[in-house]
Amino acid sequence: MGSTNVTVKKLSAMLLASALFFGIWTATRAHAAANSPAAPPALLAPGSYKVDHDHSFVYFSAWHHVVGVVRGRFDKVTGTITAAPNLADCAVDIVIDTATISTQNTERDDDLRGPDFFDVKKFPAATYQGRGIRRSGDQWIMDGTLTIRGVSKAVPLAFTFKGLFPDTPAGKPPRASFHGTAEMHRGDFGMTRDNLMELGQPPAQGADVQLEIDVEANQILPPKQ
Repeated sequence: MGSTNVTVKKLSAMLLASALFFGIWTATRAHAAANSPAAPPALLAPGSYKVDHDHSFVYFSAWHHVVGVVRGRFDKVTGTITAAPNLADCAVDIVIDTATISTQNTERDDDLRGPDFFDVKKFPAATYQGRGIRRSGDQWIMDGTLTIRGVSKAVPLAFTFKGLFPDTPAGKPPRASFHGTAEMHRGDFGMTRDNLMELGQPPAQGADVQLEIDVEANQILPPKQ
C-alpha cells in the first residue's frame, strides 16, 4: 500500500509539472504571437508612389575571371510605382543614374563609366519599365524591360512588398518598402570587353550579373483643397 501511495504521488507530481509546463509554453506562444509584427499584405493600397532616392539602391554582383565576383551598387535611383486593383495595370518606371556606380574602387568605377561599359556620357541613365504583374509562390513577377546603353531587353523582376512603415508621422504620406531580384547577361547590352576572360570559353550557362533592389517609396497624395 505504501509503495502504491508513493507511485500515485509521483504520477500526480509529473502530471502537475506537465500541466505547468504546457501552461507556460502556451502563454509564451500567445505572448509572442501578440507582440510579433503582422505579416505584410501581399500588395500595397492602390495609388502612385514616388521612389525615395535617399533610401533606394540597386546592387549588382558580376562574374569576375570565371570564379570571382565583383559587387557594387548605384547610389541614385528615382521613379514611380503604381499599384492598381487590376494586376495588369500595376506599373513600374525606374531611372538609374549610371554615373553613380560604386564598387569601392575609383579606377574600376571610372572604367565602368567609360565607353566599354555604361558609357555614361552618352547614356547617363538606365531604365526599367514594366506593366502588369503575376503571382509566383510568395513573390510577384513583373516582365519588364531593362534598357542599358540604348539596348532594351526583357528582364523579369521578382519582388516582394515588405509592408508600410508603422511609424509614419500623422499627416505624412504612407511609406512602402520593396525588395526585388533580377538577373541579366552583360553581353546582351553591348558590354563584351574581356568577356572571354571573365566568363570563360565557352561562356558558362546562366546569367552572369545578378541584381538586388531595395526601394522605399512614398505615396503621392492629392493636393489639399
